[in-house]
Amino acid sequence: MNADAMNNTSRTDWARIDAMSDEDIDTSDIPPLSEEFFAKAQLRVPKLPVQVSVQVDPETFAWFQAQGESAEQQMAAALKIYAEAHKVHSVSIGKTSMTGQANNSNAADG
Repeated sequence: MNADAMNNTSRTDWARIDAMSDEDIDTSDIPPLSEEFFAKAQLRVPKLPVQVSVQVDPETFAWFQAQGESAEQQMAAALKIYAEAHKVHSVSIGKTSMTGQANNSNAADG
């Protein structure tokens, strides 16, 4: 991961944003939500996190602590990103091996 990406500072003028009223916000580019949208909408309740104990080498933990946010939250986010990236990879590997198995059984049937 690029060090610059981890140290990005927002250039947003948050004081100006905080001072805006609802009427000051331009929403003209947002289409109205239709009845169909609400008919298809689903409530998604986030899952509660699971608390675990993991041993991490001191250098890695120091790096996370030096990022300025909670080290635990950043490690959880990093693990989630890693898992999501590998889910896609695992699914494609699983499909390939299943296809290979199907091909092998067809060859045996002859």
